[in-house]
Amino acid sequence: MRAGKYNTNSGENYEFSLGLNGLGACATQYSSEYMDVEVKRDGFIYTLHFEHGENVGGLKKEPYAKNDTGTTIRFKPDIQVFTEIAAPVEYFDDVLRRQAIVNPGILFQFRNQEGRSFATTDYVYENGIADYVKEFADEKALTSIQSWSTERVGRDREDKPEYKVKLNVAMCMSNKVNLLEYYHNSSWLEHGGSPEKATKNAFVSAIDAYLRNNNKYQKGESKLTWADVEDCLVLVSNNFS
Repeated sequence: MRAGKYNTNSGENYEFSLGLNGLGACATQYSSEYMDVEVKRDGFIYTLHFEHGENVGGLKKEPYAKNDTGTTIRFKPDIQVFTEIAAPVEYFDDVLRRQAIVNPGILFQFRNQEGRSFATTDYVYENGIADYVKEFADEKALTSIQSWSTERVGRDREDKPEYKVKLNVAMCMSNKVNLLEYYHNSSWLEHGGSPEKATKNAFVSAIDAYLRNNNKYQKGESKLTWADVEDCLVLVSNNFS
């Protein structure tokens, strides 16, 4: 599997990464009993068939008269690779819900076979993380939902090239529920990473500055800390680079 081409300034096929340049597809190819790939675009339908990681029959290209486009991948885990392939429903529920959260307006559908019928669950957040924060806080929010979205260009070091960064944050305050989740390139950062560090610094700095500038600190009161803030915060950040 080959990845699309990136241009960090003007964007060619992709402006932002959504994974590791085909690594997931490649790993699936080699760990599946079979994997079938079907791509519809530019008036043609392209198909590939793999068995135990090896391509069988080569790439096939045929004219396609319908207007729909897209990619469909079907695969079956190889029991020679995995000793247990019965993934729990909760796993798919979590993965698809999180993908819907960070990809606004895209419908993710899970069809779980139960006997001869299928139980279908749809996941879609029209406004992405803002809808997720609203859903989570429900009637327990102390403030309205606030959301911001912007794009910037930056670099990790002076000797490195610039790249685009897309930043999205949604939040509210609550004295009954608490949520802090961070996503980067559609992946949930379970341990927070750089976005968590930036959030801590930003909130403590901004609130501390407000308290000092408006003489809100009591005499002898210690400086505000992150622990004072996080328990009443519902915040989700979703970034791409």
